[in-house]
Amino acid sequence: MIIDFVTLFPESVLAGIRHSILARAEADGAVTFRGWNPRDYATDAHRTVDDKPFGGGPGMVMKPDIVWQAVSAAMEPAEEGAQVLVFEPWGERFDQSKAQELSTAAQLVMVCGHYEGLDARIAERAGARVISMGDFVLTGGELPAMMVADAIVRLLPGVLGCAGSLEIDSHSGGLLSAPQYTRPWEFGGLTPPEVLRSGDHAAVERWKRQQSLQLTRKNRPDLFAMAHLESSDLDLLN
Repeated sequence: MIIDFVTLFPESVLAGIRHSILARAEADGAVTFRGWNPRDYATDAHRTVDDKPFGGGPGMVMKPDIVWQAVSAAMEPAEEGAQVLVFEPWGERFDQSKAQELSTAAQLVMVCGHYEGLDARIAERAGARVISMGDFVLTGGELPAMMVADAIVRLLPGVLGCAGSLEIDSHSGGLLSAPQYTRPWEFGGLTPPEVLRSGDHAAVERWKRQQSLQLTRKNRPDLFAMAHLESSDLDLLN
């Protein structure tokens, strides 16, 4: 997979993304990260990438002609096979199912707005998928792009050393995952549930399922309402 970041701060984005598991994924050839700065395509002395919005209003809007050149460069030579993403509050909410879907793409071009955002024609011309990370406002699209890249790359085959890690992730089965514990057994006067050192694997799995069900019902009733439950789950919820 190729993941391109069209951003005014490519060095910062690439430096932030190339750590730990994602750095190993790139070193192993599972993904290639690239950065494209729209300023490199500006022709005036000030390398201008923004202008005042039509119709008035505060702030500045990133220019479609300049940004499009960076997007086009990122999509070459496989322009038809690239999926372009932009980040807007009105976009579709990003979740684990969308991460799974996007992880099958050969190339993702993530266009990061700044200032008051992108000229809307950029997304229209690119046929971009518009993504929202939630009901809050950030100063630019760089952090959302990095979050989406992280969520996607860890799903690529061979990226995680233990494939079973994906199976216990929160949201992987529509539920939140159970709490996790490790050594030391006693910490600050607190100890994990005894079942976790009982050696009874069936009992441990029941406890994890119960915790997952109860946490989801309490903290994310929206997810719980859509979850596929087994008949045996009813006993665990009581």
